[in-house]
Amino acid sequence: MNRYPNIVQSIGPTVYKRVLRLLFCRILIVTFMLGLATFIQFKAKSLPEQSLSWIYIIIILHYVFSFLYLMLLKKNKNISVNIYLQLITDNFLTTTLVYATGGISSIYSSFYHMVIIYSALFLNLRGSIFSASMSSILYGVLLNLEYYRFIHPLYAPHTDYTFSAGYAFASIFIYIVSFFTVAILVSVIVEKEKFTRRLLAKKASEFNKLDLLHRRIIESVDSGIITVDLSGKIQSMNQAAQNLTGTRFEIAKNQPLTQALPFISETISHQDHKEQRLTESIVPYLSHSEEKIFSLAVSSLLDRKHIKIGEIIMIRDITLVKEMELQAEKSKRLALIGEMAAGLAHEIRNPLASLGGSIQLLQKNLILDQKNQRLMNIVLRGRKQLENLVRDFLLLSRSSPKRMDEIRICELIQDTIESIKYASAWNDDIILNHSCQVKDPILGNQTEIKEIIWNLTLNAVQSMPDGGMLNLKCNEVYVKKIACVSIQISDTGCGIENNDIPNIFVPFYTTKERGTGLGLAIVNRITESHGGKLSIKSTLGKGSCFTILLPQTARNII
Repeated sequence: MNRYPNIVQSIGPTVYKRVLRLLFCRILIVTFMLGLATFIQFKAKSLPEQSLSWIYIIIILHYVFSFLYLMLLKKNKNISVNIYLQLITDNFLTTTLVYATGGISSIYSSFYHMVIIYSALFLNLRGSIFSASMSSILYGVLLNLEYYRFIHPLYAPHTDYTFSAGYAFASIFIYIVSFFTVAILVSVIVEKEKFTRRLLAKKASEFNKLDLLHRRIIESVDSGIITVDLSGKIQSMNQAAQNLTGTRFEIAKNQPLTQALPFISETISHQDHKEQRLTESIVPYLSHSEEKIFSLAVSSLLDRKHIKIGEIIMIRDITLVKEMELQAEKSKRLALIGEMAAGLAHEIRNPLASLGGSIQLLQKNLILDQKNQRLMNIVLRGRKQLENLVRDFLLLSRSSPKRMDEIRICELIQDTIESIKYASAWNDDIILNHSCQVKDPILGNQTEIKEIIWNLTLNAVQSMPDGGMLNLKCNEVYVKKIACVSIQISDTGCGIENNDIPNIFVPFYTTKERGTGLGLAIVNRITESHGGKLSIKSTLGKGSCFTILLPQTARNII
């Protein structure tokens, strides 16, 4: 816990730590150097006890002043004032130390340089020049006072001064030059160090921004991006990859791709170190009980020397694209079949109308016995079947409803329920349940919507020759924020094989012995022409469930 939080907040944690480091280093250096030098000179008996006493006093004063500097730092938040006070005090203490240990012959004159160095570190060139000037003045005054006999070194007698004027003034000159040289050199080094630090900070900031930009770009793309190293362990996954695969990066990190994402690992191919090629494959994937189709693009991850260091895997969910492709292909096929059906219907309808009129005239004008009447009934039924086939052809070829009206779905379902009980395929063992929760009308062609409900209900009845459960359910739902009506017709009949399900909406495809294969194709065509969607779930031997989604207004939900 920080003892001086206010100081840290006002001058910054970095500067505060540097000041504390200065105080600690001063105590450590002064104690070590003075103690070591004193020990050596004491052993050599080159210093009198009076000088040693002064050294002890100066060491104690350094401790005291260091504590005072720390207290002052707490009171005064201006760091420059604190450092100036320290260098002024240290210069006076150094001068006292030099005087107490021999003056011009003292070995502690180098302490001035230490004061100048830390002045440059904290106060730049101005502070170092100030410290060098003060050191020059104090040292010059001290040596001049000694030379002119105003003061004498503590360990020497009053008359014991053997240095010449040239030596004394040369010593002053050399030290002054060294003071300013150290001040300038250290200041230049400090400025270069600060410039380098600012440059590095700027580069680091730019690098961080660039790195953040790259990360944002990678995280913003819709495609999943996964990188693996040469050993096949996952090194990174963007958010799209996590969403698509349903795997969190925290769990998959450094995990083998074969374990974390086995459906992808088979796509990774061993490539040459200098090779970078792109491979793409379609991978089916089951996620949350929903089958998805992924496109995987795999390329080599190369370093600056174009040596392979891993692989990049890009994942795209192309389920909707594949569905649209299938839908487009189906629409194209249906359009072609529709054109053929329309042409065939028109070619058949005119002769059929003539044939029907002729049969009606013959039936009206001829008196037929029982056998011939039975034959006539067969002809009439055949004509009726041909008329229904022509009608189915026309429904299949029609691309949009002829007329759009407001339709009450519940009324159509009720009419279908009443009519289906008179169908030839109806079985009294069939239990029929129905519910309709739709209050608002929908926009559509009433004849065609009724055709949908009738065909699906009739198919359900035909699939239960021995009886079963028939359920009709209708309610309001929202699909893609669009108000829709859901019509669900389910049975407990024979069901449909999985291999047949993709083809049941294809015209002329049938699993019945006498079916034309147009019923469900017409249902699908009418549903799509109304902007709706038809889906099926079926289990062989257990039954089928058809669900029709129709928008309540003229909108497309496919």
